[in-house]
Amino acid sequence: MFEPLITYLDSVRARDPAPRSRWEILLYPGVLALGMHRIAHWLFDAKLYFLARFVNHFSRLLTAIDIHPGAQIGKNLFIDHGFTVIGETAEIGDNVTIYQCVTLGGTNPTNGKGGKRHPTLADNVIIGSGAQIIGPIVVGERARIGANAVVTEDVPGGATMIGLKARSTLVPAEEWIKEFIPYGTPCDDPPCDDEGRPRRDCVEKLEAEIAGLRDEMAAMKALLAERSTPVEAQAPLKSGTTD
Repeated sequence: MFEPLITYLDSVRARDPAPRSRWEILLYPGVLALGMHRIAHWLFDAKLYFLARFVNHFSRLLTAIDIHPGAQIGKNLFIDHGFTVIGETAEIGDNVTIYQCVTLGGTNPTNGKGGKRHPTLADNVIIGSGAQIIGPIVVGERARIGANAVVTEDVPGGATMIGLKARSTLVPAEEWIKEFIPYGTPCDDPPCDDEGRPRRDCVEKLEAEIAGLRDEMAAMKALLAERSTPVEAQAPLKSGTTD
């Protein structure tokens, strides 16, 4: 009877080193939200829409995770932390991992049109924190979506899409050497070495930048002081001139 639950808890523990026991995992908001979604989805399929929505809203109140009762979710979904939104027509396969602040959203929800409008995630997909997967697109099996990425087109299976800087440009993994990072967007120069210590060249660049800013500030202060010098303090007029 409890074997499916134990299997699920073990799958979460395999992806998260933080919990010390299965009992601790039961307190995870993602686990609670998924359990309540199973109830809400059953009510939704039975066309008890108000009750399904009630369970959905109660779950959102407790967990800060909003899963529409109509969403179809496979086995062993792990939502790490919360603040995640999963739309009505979203479909999620088995063993999918979603980090915090992810949206599986629909295109143009203001036009009132139904139909398939949310993404489909295949098995073993990983979605990094802050990613926005928008529209009826397909994210292939074992694909990885980096933190803060905005995805509006299909992602082939096994690909890694990484949001770069503020523009969230998407590039295939083979064009970007950096390792997939679920919690943050990688930059051109990692600030730390492999042992977690600040890189010396990064520190030197920062010191040089600070020195340059100080020189600019000194030049600006000198210019302001020169422009604000009273008329009496300026050089006297040459002889033979008048005011």
